Amino acid sequence: MSFYTHRRAWKLFLLLSAIAIGIFTLVYTDKLTNQLKEEERKSVEIWIQAIKQITQSETGEDELALTLEVISQNTTIPIIIIEADSTINSYRNIDLPDENQEQALQKELHHLMSHGTPLVIDLGDNELQYLYYDDSVLIKKLEWFPIIQLSIVTLFIFIAYLAFNGARKAEQDQVWVGMSKETAHQLGTPTSSLLGWVDLLKLKEENSAIACELEKDVERLQVITDRFSKIGSKPELTEQPILLAIEEVVGYLKRRTSSNINIDIATDVPPYSMARINKVLFQWVIENLCKNAIDAMSGSGHIKIHIQQNNERLLMDVTDNGKGLSRKYFKTVFKPGYTTKLRGWGLGLSLAKRIVQGYHGGKLFVKDSELGKGTTFRIELPKA
Repeated sequence: MSFYTHRRAWKLFLLLSAIAIGIFTLVYTDKLTNQLKEEERKSVEIWIQAIKQITQSETGEDELALTLEVISQNTTIPIIIIEADSTINSYRNIDLPDENQEQALQKELHHLMSHGTPLVIDLGDNELQYLYYDDSVLIKKLEWFPIIQLSIVTLFIFIAYLAFNGARKAEQDQVWVGMSKETAHQLGTPTSSLLGWVDLLKLKEENSAIACELEKDVERLQVITDRFSKIGSKPELTEQPILLAIEEVVGYLKRRTSSNINIDIATDVPPYSMARINKVLFQWVIENLCKNAIDAMSGSGHIKIHIQQNNERLLMDVTDNGKGLSRKYFKTVFKPGYTTKLRGWGLGLSLAKRIVQGYHGGKLFVKDSELGKGTTFRIELPKA
């Protein structure tokens, strides 16, 4: 459990780091943008002084040339100058369409008037003009830069996360398949040998009872071997009566669990309702869920398997009255390695989820759980 706690802590740390970097980028860019805006305001004020200078009759030729040079340097800041009666005197650095230019210019003027206070141009003799200006294209791009930057970084991290998860899942699948195939191989040889010894015991009448019991256990080993051999290869799905498949598992568990554990089956579907399953693997799922419930009840309690259906799916709820789960562990319980037992690898529920979702096209999830009251796992399978 601590492994997943540490992993969540790392994820939280990385998320907070990303947020901190994002906030720093936004604050720094905003500060830089404000500085540029102030510089542009100063440039506009110099531009106004140049206009006032050019209107003075006593301006010399050299000064006039310099003033015209200052005016011509403004190639980025959109500017509109209006008279006192609000008629447009001139404009600069504003893109207008080929048609309806006057209407477009008035619309741009209204936009500038609604977003800023004009700078007053005092030409003397009580003649005033008003200059409205907007941020340059550079500043507008700079304002959008952190958002675009963060979007690209987020997209990159998301793609990298998907790629990493995909590679990790593929690696996990290879481990699962390799382990399962090797387990099946290792179990196969001694199981075949045991079958031979059981046949020899049957030849002597006094050993027939022992031979029958041994045969049951050897058959059980054959089932386990068959289960592991099917992991990693595409299992064959056939139409099977779902109730009968579950009853076989429950019968086996009842014979091998404490009398203090009660396992009941309730059904709202017809006795021979069919589902497309691989019987060996599906029964493994039911067995894992029931064993998980038995562990949660500490040797005494009640397990109920409820079978129902809707228009498209068969629904199976496995409910126990054990110690229950906190909601934050509803997904974690299916991850390999998660276990609350002192012994065990924490693979049962993970394997069950893979079988239901990967091989049967269904769903397996924690439907409900409450600490101290119990847990309900739900299996959803497509109808036959």
